Amino acid sequence: DECRGVLRVYSDGSTWRSSKPSFNVPVNGDGSILWKDIVFDPVHDLQLRLYKPASPSSPKLPVFYYIHGGGFCIGSRAWPNCQNYCFRLASNLQAVVISPDYRLAPENRLPAAIEDGFMAMKWLQAQALANNPDPWLTDVADFSKVFISGDSAGGNIAHNLAVQLGAGSLDLAPVLVRGYVLLAPFFGGTVLTRSEAEGPKDAFLNLELIDRFWRLSVPMGETTDHPLINPFGPVSRRLEQVNLDPILVVVGGSDLLKDRGKEYAERLKNWGKKIEYVEFEGQQHGFFTIDPNSEPAKALMVIIKRFIVENSS
Repeated sequence: DECRGVLRVYSDGSTWRSSKPSFNVPVNGDGSILWKDIVFDPVHDLQLRLYKPASPSSPKLPVFYYIHGGGFCIGSRAWPNCQNYCFRLASNLQAVVISPDYRLAPENRLPAAIEDGFMAMKWLQAQALANNPDPWLTDVADFSKVFISGDSAGGNIAHNLAVQLGAGSLDLAPVLVRGYVLLAPFFGGTVLTRSEAEGPKDAFLNLELIDRFWRLSVPMGETTDHPLINPFGPVSRRLEQVNLDPILVVVGGSDLLKDRGKEYAERLKNWGKKIEYVEFEGQQHGFFTIDPNSEPAKALMVIIKRFIVENSS
């Protein structure tokens, strides 16, 4: 199995990973956004990257998690496409942006990535409670206005955190999560949706690659109806009984995952959850990071900013 030229999995189970990212683009830092790396899980040597405006618009800024995608198999907070998007998020949203890494499959199959997402949240709680916190973060971060976003696999992690933490995120006090932004969330299931079955074979994320990512990341002996993968699978938790914070779901109209994102939003909305669904016609999977200067990507940023403002009070 090969994934985007940066991961090879051999028949004996061994793996090879490239030190280079699959997105070979320049980093567009202009000094207006400050950033640094911090180890948030020393046991697994996992780092997160913190971003903040050099000249913030107000004394305290909301905190916005951005969990990268990559089918649970590839990607990193340090990839230039991820860094460039986090620069934009910190600048346009006027927020402290936190971009955590997580353990990747197949070396670390699910639920490892979900557990690491939770650890990244517990790290923020520890900062909020610390006697000697890092002033780089705490001087500007508003711990009562936290938003968790994820792109693709990161969107899946964000969903699972929303379910695990529940409305009000009591387990993270004094950190208060106000909402979730699921960007083209990577959900699956044993029964194909129409957009998966009929989507173009040359799509940026085609069915062959989707299948490969799941094959490498699904827990051993399980299928894509696993509760962490299919929110509405036969053994999944009944989400109508779960109290959830507001969720913004964003999909591209030409994304093979579109139908799963749309069904997710519609079902939760029908159960009385506070859900907003936005579909960008004709857009591919990950359009906002592939071309962050595009008009749809700019429109999405405005929608995210409005979602933060509406759910901050």
